[in-house]
Amino acid sequence: MRNILVSLPFGYGVLRRIGKRLAQTFTLVLVQIWMICATHAAVAEPLRIAALGDSLTQGYGLMQQDGFTAQLQGWLAAHHVDATIINAGVSGDTTAGGLSRVDWTLTPDIDAMIVALGGNDLLRGLSPELSRTNLKGILEVARAKNVPVLLVGMQAPGNYGAEYKAHFDAIYPDLAEAYGTLYFEGFLKPLTDLGLWEQMLTTHMQADGVHPNAKGVSVIVEAMGPTVEDLVNRVLDNSVE
Repeated sequence: MRNILVSLPFGYGVLRRIGKRLAQTFTLVLVQIWMICATHAAVAEPLRIAALGDSLTQGYGLMQQDGFTAQLQGWLAAHHVDATIINAGVSGDTTAGGLSRVDWTLTPDIDAMIVALGGNDLLRGLSPELSRTNLKGILEVARAKNVPVLLVGMQAPGNYGAEYKAHFDAIYPDLAEAYGTLYFEGFLKPLTDLGLWEQMLTTHMQADGVHPNAKGVSVIVEAMGPTVEDLVNRVLDNSVE
């Protein structure tokens, strides 16, 4: 070995320096590879979407696999949308209830939110202005946390009077425009679009006439799914920016 070193056109000290530089370069390459892998692993994690709502979101009266969030999760998987739906629905919740818990619902690991509240406000005959204020507060929290939102509308029944209905129905499109959220016209609208409501009550609704059955939820999810996919894409677009 010594004879080989002597025959080289440079000394042993040069070899040591070259070896040290190679080791440093190799270490730097390993660090860069690790950072790239870590970044890819982070990107590969599915987005987390909180579905803030009431019994319609929670899945009242249904087996867990038949509820809204479970069926929506299935729709996303079938359409190769990498996102996880978090069920943040509470039966009986009003817009005020949603406002009271939105801050702790939007933990740092939540990337987006679906807001589907207002049905219980209607059942209690609450003032449309109160519902508007509560929903506005929810959207303010989401904006402060930089969380994109899909706002699901709600329509008042005609028995509250034309004025009440006009004021309540306008809440959702108005706020969606003001806060730049995605908007889905109505949670139950995909069912009312199918035909006579009297028929839907027997085929797509539970016996209480308020909550959709598993078949009804599947229709709702099929209609809303593309807008939820748009919500995922909005999150991805924001992350690129």
